[in-house]
Order: sequence, then C-alpha cells, then structure tokens
Amino acid sequence: MDDLAGFLRTRRSRVDPSAVGIPADSRRRVDGLRREEIAHLSGVSVDYYVRLEQGRATQPSEQVLDALARVLGLDDTEREHLYRLARQRKRRTKTPSARLRPELLRMLDLIDAPALIMNHRLDALAGNRLAELLYGRRLPGLNTAHHIFLEEAERGLYADWETCTRDAVGHLRLAVGKYPDDPRLASLIGELSMGSERFRKLWARADVRARTHGPKPYQHPLVGRLELHQENFAVPDDSGLELLILSADPDSPSADALRLLARLGEDHVPEPHVVDQL
Repeated sequence: MDDLAGFLRTRRSRVDPSAVGIPADSRRRVDGLRREEIAHLSGVSVDYYVRLEQGRATQPSEQVLDALARVLGLDDTEREHLYRLARQRKRRTKTPSARLRPELLRMLDLIDAPALIMNHRLDALAGNRLAELLYGRRLPGLNTAHHIFLEEAERGLYADWETCTRDAVGHLRLAVGKYPDDPRLASLIGELSMGSERFRKLWARADVRARTHGPKPYQHPLVGRLELHQENFAVPDDSGLELLILSADPDSPSADALRLLARLGEDHVPEPHVVDQL
C-alpha cells in the first residue's frame, strides 16, 4: 500500500530548487528536484538514488536517510515515516488487537465532554453519551474516514471538511507505514479510493500528518455551531489506541450548546450504525 520509493518520489517533486541553491531554469520539465540533484545534495551516487526510487535498493543506511530527510526538508512526522518505510522489509509491525480494557470504558463515562476511543484505522471502538449525540449514532459502528468521505448526508457535520479530509488521509498514511500487513486497513483504503475522488487525490500526494491536538469545529443539526478543541492521547500500551476528547472553552456558546445537546439527548437514543468491511 505504501513504500519508500513512492514516498521519495512525491517528496522530491515538492522541493523548490531555489530553496536548495539551484538557479531557476525555464527549461526545467519536472516539478521539484531531479534525481541527480537529490543524489548530489545527499552525497550518494545517482545510480544508488535511482535504485531507491525504483524500489531496487533495500535497507539504506541511517546516514543516507538523514541526508535525504535534510535535502527533502522533511518535518519530524515525515522523517519518522521515512525511517519506518525504509525498515519495513526488515521488521514488520504486528497489527494490534482491538481489545478494550474495562477500565478504559469506565473512564469514558467520567469525561464531561464528547470522548471516544479510536484505533489506527479511524474506527471508533467506543464513545461516551455526548460523543454519540455529537455524531448522531451509537458507538461503536463509526469509521470517521468513511463518515467524512463517503457519507454525503453527514458531510455537513464537519464545519471544516477540507481540513478533516487532509487529517484523515495523513493519519491513514501513517497507519499504513506502521501496519503494512493489516488487511482491514487495506480494504478501507480500497473502499475510500473507489468511492471518493477527493480521497484519491489526497492519497496520491502521500502526505503524512500526526494530528495530536487542535481546533475541531462542527455544525450540528440540533444545536448549531460547535467550536471544539480536540486532544489525542495515546493509550499507554501496545494496542495502538487513542483517546480523543473534544472540549469547549468554559462559558462559551459552544459549552452552552454541548449542555443543550446533552439535555436534548436525554430522551433520544441515537440509531445504531454499522459500516461494512471495517
């Protein structure tokens, strides 16, 4: 689903030649840097770099990876992804199980904000009452990537839909790099690729994003605009799970709207929803 060769090609195409001291040339026919330019700037032979981009060179050294990351201008997330892809053939990471500890489930109900537990495929494995009311359905049964890209009627829930799509694809790219042998992840990527042109375009960019916190606005059909802040907490074990909490500023209109949503939901049970092939 993802490999070192493809990642190098997409990163190379985005480097501005002038940023690495190469004069502008009106005759340049490629976006970004040429292969020989990357090789020269990285201190490797052109033949070796070509073999890297063709997937014929395996196990590049740490020094080579450091040099490539520097020339390509990779951020910390991209650098980590580069190293992971380079080591895939040597060490495969076992896909984690989705077993939820009872203590985690109890903790969800103690959080006075929408909170859910999510795996690397963006499956919501559990959520508290406010999370179910926010998404309008029972949890589990929600895959947020499927929800964002393929459920047209639900798109309006995401007030900043374009950013959500980039975050989802960036997260799934990282997941593929960590768990390349996960068949359910491969199935999800295939379904999203078949069903969404937006997904196909973003996936082709090979961007990786690690969203750990930030604004997450919603446009809820019952209570209107919700300006929430998302925090992601990695569960401290080898499950690969994350706890997501969506909070509102105290005494803000969004905090009032969440309280109203909780009251409105006292007599309403969201319908269960199951996404196939997840």
